[in-house]
Amino acid sequence: MKIALVQTRTPATPEAARDHVLPLVRQAAHGGAKLIATPEGTNILQKDQAKLLPLLRPLDEDVVVAALRDAAREFGVHLLVGSALVKRADGKAANREALIAPTGEIVATYDKLHMFDVDLPNGESARESATYEPGDRAVVADAGEARLGLTVCYDVRFPALHRALALAGAQILTVPAAFTRPTGQAHWEILLRARAIETGSYVIAPAQGGYHEDGRGTWGHSMVIAPWGELIAQLDHDEPGVLFADLDLAAVDKARRAVPALLNARPFEGP
Repeated sequence: MKIALVQTRTPATPEAARDHVLPLVRQAAHGGAKLIATPEGTNILQKDQAKLLPLLRPLDEDVVVAALRDAAREFGVHLLVGSALVKRADGKAANREALIAPTGEIVATYDKLHMFDVDLPNGESARESATYEPGDRAVVADAGEARLGLTVCYDVRFPALHRALALAGAQILTVPAAFTRPTGQAHWEILLRARAIETGSYVIAPAQGGYHEDGRGTWGHSMVIAPWGELIAQLDHDEPGVLFADLDLAAVDKARRAVPALLNARPFEGP
């Protein structure tokens, strides 16, 4: 199964974001990918809440998502929107991942469960919960022959979510992200490899990269990890680009038979 990860440096308006991501998606499709995945915040990155909120639209009205639905239909591919920042039906905001079928239909959505509320040692801070309403359910979805387990960015630090997705049949865990540069440099690859090893799953991680219009810096280094934990594809930079990889889904069963950790876990009482 040939896949492509799209690494972006998403601008601060939806129209500019659309014009930024579409050529990369086109490049991925022309390269033969049947599953194309974009990063968190594909439709806009703007950390100023007062500027961001008026620009948000429901998922089915977002100009970037609409363009990506057209692209999926044109190229006959599954397209995973790593996330779009959208307005919910109740007026609140959500960080929402969406899987688009080759027909252009949105066949699955997932709202990011874990909010990045932190104060980093270098003085940076983030309060995602001040802007976004977290999701409350885990989601698996089929993309052709593969079953995907949907997660977004900070979710990678919560192993129980990935275990639940693997137990539900996910062969590929998706980790679209806009990782900060300090945490990306320290933890990005380690966390992705850990989630792959402990679940015996492929992990695909399309990322934002570089310094953005809104002043944030993101780590980039999109990568694909195999079920045994080896790094099989990587962009070793933070520039926009496309990363291709070939996945052998039989490797998932092989890894899970070799180390059956999903089956061997036992319930226990707390300390």
